[in-house]
Amino acid sequence: MLKNIKIALIEDRQEDTWFDLSLRQLRAGEVRFYRVDDYLTGKWLFKVCLDKEIGRTIVKALKCPAGRLFSQLEGATMVFQKSIIDDLFYDIVSLTHVDGEGRVRREIAKSIEDVPFIIREKFEVKTYEEATGKRIAKNYIVTLCKKEKEMITLFLLERARPLPLEEKEKTADLLAIIKKLEKASVTEICNVACEEFGIEKGDVDVSLVDLEAKGKIKRLEEGYVKAAD
Repeated sequence: MLKNIKIALIEDRQEDTWFDLSLRQLRAGEVRFYRVDDYLTGKWLFKVCLDKEIGRTIVKALKCPAGRLFSQLEGATMVFQKSIIDDLFYDIVSLTHVDGEGRVRREIAKSIEDVPFIIREKFEVKTYEEATGKRIAKNYIVTLCKKEKEMITLFLLERARPLPLEEKEKTADLLAIIKKLEKASVTEICNVACEEFGIEKGDVDVSLVDLEAKGKIKRLEEGYVKAAD
């Protein structure tokens, strides 16, 4: 699924300043801006601040996809700090979820098993003590990476992709799949939707009914659909 995240550098400022909220300080260093197109969540704009003096990189979401959930991530940051392992940077893993009032919350991963499989498969995952050589009361789980594009990818995997897709986004993605496949079985659509966008079968069925009611797709012989002309 990571092949569907396209990250492009659009501006590189060799010297700039930013305010580090956690340090409560104005810091200076290199700042880069990236445009991101994630087929699952949408289009993003990120600012990456490199604080080489203290070995710290901040990734900030400047612009998020539309929607009541993603809009709550606008301005959100992730901090990556220098680890003791091979000049890699670590990030304490915390994953988003939606509470009963529709607000986006974060929860720190308590064990490696809590970390989504896609992160464990693509990134090195360690305990906080292994990454820093420091002991603390709660030994957090961290990811390790080196490149800025990897840090942005982790932002999407930890902050954006755990959020449920809103119905209009699911519908748009399914219609794109159907147009691409031309004539397709519902089973095939379900497989592609799950693999490319993480949409479950139950959500596919609901969205197909909605698309048919709006005249955007046609039912063919049993189990097959196609985009309306």
